[in-house]
Amino acid sequence: MFCLTAICILIVSCKNDNISSPVITGVRNYAPAPGDSVVKSLIPGQWVVLTGQNLKNATQITFDGVSATFNSALSSDTYTVVQVPSVIPFPSVPADKLNTIQYVTSDGSTTFAFNVVSPPPTLTAISNENANKGDLVTISGTNLFLIKSLTFAGTPITNYASRNDGTALTFVLPELTQAGPVQITTQSGSVTTLYNVNDVESGMLCNFDDINTLSWGPSSVSNNMTLFSDGRGYYAQLNATNVGAGDNSWWNGGRGINLNAVQWVPTTAMNDTVSHYALKFEINVPEAWSAGTLFVAVNYDWTYIARYSPWLNADGSTTAYTSGGWHTATIPFSEFRKKSSTGVNGKGTSLTAFSDLLGSTGNNGMNIWLINDGTTAIASYNMAIDNIRVVKMK
Repeated sequence: MFCLTAICILIVSCKNDNISSPVITGVRNYAPAPGDSVVKSLIPGQWVVLTGQNLKNATQITFDGVSATFNSALSSDTYTVVQVPSVIPFPSVPADKLNTIQYVTSDGSTTFAFNVVSPPPTLTAISNENANKGDLVTISGTNLFLIKSLTFAGTPITNYASRNDGTALTFVLPELTQAGPVQITTQSGSVTTLYNVNDVESGMLCNFDDINTLSWGPSSVSNNMTLFSDGRGYYAQLNATNVGAGDNSWWNGGRGINLNAVQWVPTTAMNDTVSHYALKFEINVPEAWSAGTLFVAVNYDWTYIARYSPWLNADGSTTAYTSGGWHTATIPFSEFRKKSSTGVNGKGTSLTAFSDLLGSTGNNGMNIWLINDGTTAIASYNMAIDNIRVVKMK
């Protein structure tokens, strides 16, 4: 009788364990109806609802073996809201983890087979769009793995290093023969830039060589490759010493580039969306830069200012910046802003129409100034700027 009782207890206990273990029966969109529907595959970063039983008190949820963050307050016994991890290193995912969702609670675990696919690649930045042969170039974006082909200005790039998480790839630039876009094709799709690289003419406002609209400095213009190596012809050099906190006097020392009236955008594009365009230039900062900001203005007017300060982090902290050679700076036109409510230039309302910035024709002067509107003095700074241009990004 004792043995029979023990066996019965064991059977009941096993049944209870099975009943308590999580079970996934389906995956639905998290978006409200009509988007709240069953999905057949998932992509990184997607919000979904897992449905099933015993889903409360999850301790871990993984997609293709990568742990997801989740809020237990958005769970019940029959559903859990969760975001697929934004980065899944597909090439290195073990075969037994591919296309799986693993759900773990304090009472057990389950593995649910479900397609998790890599979305098409995106491209967010190119370290130097006008690099020279032999220069190291980095392309940043997302899903830059499982690559089938890569071309830079029409030239195939076959030797490159890809970051495991698909956020960047790096290569040594071969000799180029023409201007052209960057195109990346992966097993999930392709992306092509709307603008050309290896191009010092298209959309060019000033390259200090054959397109030279410089009105006056006080910056100097040089083609001395000893000062800033691996450049392309002439460039403008900005340098000065002892720029105190709150010093806006851009006309002192080598602190300004002032261009004659130039056509910023074609007249046919004046009604386009401003955030689809960007101001670009190559910049070389060999010495640590940790205070002071490049201001971009239109014809000496401070109504709208675009700020460029790569030493300033998104959270407000600072990291001394050096460019490591020539680097492409990109300033979306949506970053041209009015003065803020506290009186800070370029920190207020964003530009919404080209005409508000450039007038009715889009033809106007440009100014690039080193302004120190912060609280830290600058002992010295030294940088070079070249190939000032406007390109369509979207």
